[in-house]
Formats: sequence, C-alpha cells, structure tokens
Amino acid sequence: MQKYDTAVIGSGPGGYVAAIRCAQLGLKTVIIEKYNTLGGTCLNVGCIPSKALLDSSHHYYDATKHFSTHGIDVKGLEVNFKQMITRKNEVVAQTSGGINYLMDKNNITILQGVGSFTDSTHITITKNDGTTEQIEATNTIIATGSKPSTLPFIKLDKKRIITSTEALNLTEIPKHLIVIGGGVIGLELGSVYSRLGADVSILEYMPTIIPGMDLMLSKELQKSLKKQGLKFFTGHKVTSVVNNGNEVIITADNKKGVSTEFKGDYTLISVGRKPYTEGLGLEAIGIKMNELNQIETNEQLQTNISNVYAIGDVVKGAMLAHKAEEEGTMVAEIIAGQKPHIDYNLIPGVVYTWPEVATVGKTEEQLKEAGVSYKSGTFAMRALGRARASMDIDGQIKVLADAKTDEILGVHMIGARAADMIAEAVIAMEFRASSEDIARSSHAHPTYTEAFKEACLAVNDRAIHS
Repeated sequence: MQKYDTAVIGSGPGGYVAAIRCAQLGLKTVIIEKYNTLGGTCLNVGCIPSKALLDSSHHYYDATKHFSTHGIDVKGLEVNFKQMITRKNEVVAQTSGGINYLMDKNNITILQGVGSFTDSTHITITKNDGTTEQIEATNTIIATGSKPSTLPFIKLDKKRIITSTEALNLTEIPKHLIVIGGGVIGLELGSVYSRLGADVSILEYMPTIIPGMDLMLSKELQKSLKKQGLKFFTGHKVTSVVNNGNEVIITADNKKGVSTEFKGDYTLISVGRKPYTEGLGLEAIGIKMNELNQIETNEQLQTNISNVYAIGDVVKGAMLAHKAEEEGTMVAEIIAGQKPHIDYNLIPGVVYTWPEVATVGKTEEQLKEAGVSYKSGTFAMRALGRARASMDIDGQIKVLADAKTDEILGVHMIGARAADMIAEAVIAMEFRASSEDIARSSHAHPTYTEAFKEACLAVNDRAIHS
C-alpha cells in the first residue's frame, strides 16, 4: 500500500493548486480524480469553455454590429458553430493537458477513479473498470466541487431542458433559449447565444438580476443587455417546465401572481450549484455536514476529523474557482506548519458578459444595513477617452469609502475589461488603501483603469472628467 503525506480528492482549481502547493512544501502528494481529464468543472465544463464561447461570440457580435463603424466592411459573414465548439474543446484540452504537465513537474501521483474513505487515513479508489486500490494518507483535502442545481419539479432531460454542461456542447444555435435564473452562469451563456442570433429570455425569481451584487451593477447590466436584445422577466416564479418534443413550455407566476406561459426550443436551468459529495464515504468517518449539504469546517478549513480538510464548492462561501485556489493554498500551508489566512471580504466576483461586471468588498446595500457611515464616488465609462475609442461606453465604476478614515470598503465595476481591472481594487483593499491613495496614483492615459482613479477622486468630489 502506497503511503502519502497528503491526498487530494478532486482536481479542480482548488484541488490541483492544493496538490502543487503541498508538493512545493516537500509533502509526498497524490491527487485522485474520477474523470479521465484533470481540471474539474472549471476547466472542463465551466470557466474555461464558457469564456472560449464568450470570446468567439463576442468577435462575431462585433463583426456584425460594430465593424462597419470602424471602417471595416464585411460581406458574407456567417457563424460556423461546429468550428466554434471545436475551438472551445481545443482550448479545454490544452488547459487540462497543462494540469497534467504541472502534476508531473511537481512529482504528484495521479490516481484515476472515485476516492472513498475507508477510515480517516485510508482511501479506496474505485476505477472505471471496477478494480480498486487503497492508499494511506496522513492528511486528506476534499476538493470535489459542485454540480448544477435544479428545482424539485423540473426533470432535466439534457436535450431540451439542459444545464450549463449541455449548453456548452449544443449542436445548433437555439431559436429561443429560455434561461431560468438571472445569475452569473445564466447571463453568460444567455449572452453567448444571443450574440449568435438566438432570442433569449431570462426568468429570474428575485426582483433583480445578479442578486447579491451591488444594485447599481444589476441595473446597469440589465440595461446594457436589453440593448443587446436579451429579454428580462424578473420577479417571476417558475411553476412548471415541460418538454413537448421540439418545444419546452414554461409556466411562471409574475409579480402580480398572474400565470404566464413561455415557449422555447431550449431551456437552460441556471438556478445555482450544489456541493458534490456523493461516493466519498464521509459517513464512514463521521464528517459533519450542514443543512445545505456542505462540509462543515473551522476557520482553517479543517473538518471535525482533524486530519481531513475541505475546500472550494463543498464548503460555505462563494462558489468561485479563485476562492477555491486560495483555500487550497492555505490548507497546504497549514498542513506544512505555516500560518496563512484568507480575507474572504477581498475575494472578487466577476460576470463575463459584455460589459463585464466585477465587484469586491461591501455593497452599498450591505453598508446601509450595517449602519456604516460611508462616502461614494462614481464615474461613467462614457466619459473615458479609451472607452470612446473602443466603443465600449456602457457602465460605470463606484467606489465606497469609510466616511471618517477614507479606507476603501467596496468597489463595483461594470464596463470593458472590468474583470481585469478589479485586481487593482483588490490589491488596494488588501493594503487598506484610502480612495485618496488611488486618486494620487498615476494611471496611464488612455486606459480603462483611469475610470477607477476618477471614481476615487469623485469620493471627495474631485473628479476631473465628469
């Protein structure tokens, strides 16, 4: 029986990063993955393939809507959807292959199969052919991620009533895609198919899309996506979803309680994700779970079994790849005797629509609810020279700062390249910068990041260009 210092179950961003950091710290490490490819949901059926399709569809949308304004006349333009999917698959394969390279580089053993606890230090791996292998591990990190959720009355047929996994591998562009759920995944995939010519309707139970983010972002994003052709039905409670062969019929109660019917050829169920813990044998060692089927941990992500840790989507908190990466790194360092920490308030959130949405820290609604005295500064992207040059004028940046100390408490962006720009805000807040610190820092001209500086200037009513 092979013995390891650390076993990692799951090879997604949290798992493979944890394995690499363990190996860097001198721990003999094994990673256990039930699928044939490494990378988990993010690399295979999540972050990476969705961004590949978002980029491809964005190119097509620009070519059809904006190229002529730039003086580029294109004739006979059409979508080769099969090639778009092929390119997406190639990106996934290259990225997953890169994880294999990293495992080999760091001398990490890969075991393919389902890992299940026999006891707290022994794991049985059941392979696809039914054979088993047992290993011993001093410490184990559970990083098995999540899978799409659904509603109790919805039967996923994965043909017409689909999840994000199937939406990334359709063989045709929908005529009318109905998305149930106005969160990140639904809006991103809805954007992909809207750009390619589908009618897209978003049904959201809450009164706003991207619930939980700053209300300004919700309003600005909905306004921008409506201009692109997406239709929104907020405050709608879905009560029935039926596949009638080539058509899906959805019944929903609107804000007034009146039943409304929607018909489309595909329906994307995008109502969140749930932890994936099946088959791990957690009950065999008595690991505690909460009512949401998440693994309970302490602040060091240690379960009630002292040598077993859990990270990423199987524990509480936002289901984000970069959050899982930070947790994987932290747990590896804790196992090695170090004392790292994570400030969860500084984990950014991003929506990769266009314009992009990015946020970090407290929302204005949260500050009001907590009774925190704050100042606010905003700057519209349309007032930015770089945005006008690229025709990306939708959106704005809002900075929230403490009324007394001027420390930045939250930054909320919607605009071109917001996903990249948010890193500056994260770094600023990591070092507890004030809005004045950013306002006094030189930003290259012309760039999108000038909008962040201007919003910081606006906190104290000193914006130059608005």
